[in-house]
Amino acid sequence: MTVDLPSFPVADEDPLRTCLRLREIAPVVEVNFSGDVPVHLALTYEAARQILAGDDKTFLRDPQNWPALYDGTIAEDWPMRAIIQGGHLAAMDGDDHRRLRGLIGRAFTPARVQAMEPRVQQIIDGLLDDVAATGDGVDLVPAFTEALPMWVICELFGVPPEDRLRLRNWTATLMAHTTSPQEAFATQKNLQSYLHALVELKRREPGDDLTTGLVQARDEGDKLTTDELVGVLWVMLVAGHETTVHLLGHAIVALSRDPAQLGLAKAGDRWADVVEETLRHRHSVLVVTFRFTAQDVTVAGVDIPKGNAVSVVFRASGLDPARFGPSAYDFDLTREQIGHLGFGHGPRYCIGAPLARLESRLALASLYRRFPGLSLRIAPGDIPYSPSYFTIGPLSLPVDLGAARP
Repeated sequence: MTVDLPSFPVADEDPLRTCLRLREIAPVVEVNFSGDVPVHLALTYEAARQILAGDDKTFLRDPQNWPALYDGTIAEDWPMRAIIQGGHLAAMDGDDHRRLRGLIGRAFTPARVQAMEPRVQQIIDGLLDDVAATGDGVDLVPAFTEALPMWVICELFGVPPEDRLRLRNWTATLMAHTTSPQEAFATQKNLQSYLHALVELKRREPGDDLTTGLVQARDEGDKLTTDELVGVLWVMLVAGHETTVHLLGHAIVALSRDPAQLGLAKAGDRWADVVEETLRHRHSVLVVTFRFTAQDVTVAGVDIPKGNAVSVVFRASGLDPARFGPSAYDFDLTREQIGHLGFGHGPRYCIGAPLARLESRLALASLYRRFPGLSLRIAPGDIPYSPSYFTIGPLSLPVDLGAARP
């Protein structure tokens, strides 16, 4: 049993509140992570940036570098094993990571993402037609903030429409800290099986999608195994929509809390600034999946021995007064953007950042242009949030639409 370490999460305390309280102790704090597992949390901007910059060198993602997973220290049924040992791109290091990242990166060049804008706008307009048809009381989470990123990423990778809700449900189950060990492992198995079947489908019936391109790269001898291909799909389909879902939800909540900020965004068409400030102020990711120390290392003055797990607390880093000044806790789209860690830093900077920015900017601009009188039907303090300390966002946003514009 892990003794004399502060707990994370803490029952009946918001996980962000816990992280900010821990930050008063030190920039990096070792905690008793859910399931009695010792993990170091990086809680300041500089600590987080130092770890991200050390990816593939000082800090590794391959779980083989975490002895506690294999020596009996960590229980075999610990639910997080389903993600950490999932065999996906986020669990690879060095040449393997760079090779696979290079393949997938071809789909996310700025020029290629920009070419997707008309189709993304078309999807947004169709979803907003459905929102308008539902009328006052519509829940924007299933109708819009979940549907848009799910639709876009699944279309990009050629996931059939009838499978998209199932994929969304698997993702939510894997990310929830309330998921039992049995359900976590079963969900991971089902998701992996589905992705193997998707690869086989695209081999038999190729299409104009990224999965088909990866299958062809594998079959043409591009040093891509089927397991690696599935590992790429796991990360892109799960991470490729989950964070944008919550980014949109957080932005809508922030603008609902502060009509002055909403007015500035509307008057100046400052939706790109809203996206950046949301990434800093209410990042979708609280705690990122683990990295493991390849050697003894000192981070922001805190010593971490080799073979330990560390995690970057993105949301706490965005609220660090040492980086963002005394107004760090304020949502202010007019602030000078001096560089946040919303899409990471270093060799694992988010491949999908251009697409997430495009989707979010277009979605928010279109939502408030179509429904300028949009308002929450629920007090911000009563909004339910996802039961996760990895990706966190609103589960329900019932709204009144006001007078819609044609």
